[in-house]
Amino acid sequence: MKKLSLILLFLTAFITLKAQDAPFYNEIRNFKKQDSIQFPPKKAILFVGSSTFTNWKDVQTYFPNHVIINRGFGGSSLPHVINYAPDIIFPYHPKQIVIYCGENDFTGGATAQVVVDRVKQLIDLIRTKYPKVPLVYISIKPSPSREKYMPQMVEANKVIAEMTKKLKRVTFVNTYDAMFNPDGTIMTDIFLKDNLHMNAKGYAIWQKIMEPYLK
Repeated sequence: MKKLSLILLFLTAFITLKAQDAPFYNEIRNFKKQDSIQFPPKKAILFVGSSTFTNWKDVQTYFPNHVIINRGFGGSSLPHVINYAPDIIFPYHPKQIVIYCGENDFTGGATAQVVVDRVKQLIDLIRTKYPKVPLVYISIKPSPSREKYMPQMVEANKVIAEMTKKLKRVTFVNTYDAMFNPDGTIMTDIFLKDNLHMNAKGYAIWQKIMEPYLK
């Protein structure tokens, strides 16, 4: 009996250590800690995805007529959001879910079609829990530091836009086109020094485009 207890103790410790090694473990744990202190209200608008949402820390001030829950985390790609859906999507019973993710997938070697397939997988997964909650997918943005991926981004955005037209209660929102100068170059003054994440000016552009689509 004592031997069995030691084995169970070892297995528990091993599983805990493996969980802590998982990508973005600390970010997800922090969300759960926040929820334990004050759980977000139901029927809010849930933002999920990568660091473009993570860095939008004052997103609530951009949308004062809506209650926003922001669960963007780290440099996540679509498989991470899919993996953590039970932690960052399913608990909240939102009235709408807004997704920004896919940009980091390209840096991991994904093709445009792989990104499209992953977006569909995420949508299908959300639908198992929330079959009627409206979903919004924000187009993959043209970051100056990732200009070499732009052809794949354009293709992915195009196919995702076409795909969502065929899906009920799923909307594609094009923020991509508004991020260029008249000469066709990417606006650099809407980005931080890393040329990857947006500053307040960039988020202001997004706010104007996104607002009409929020419930």
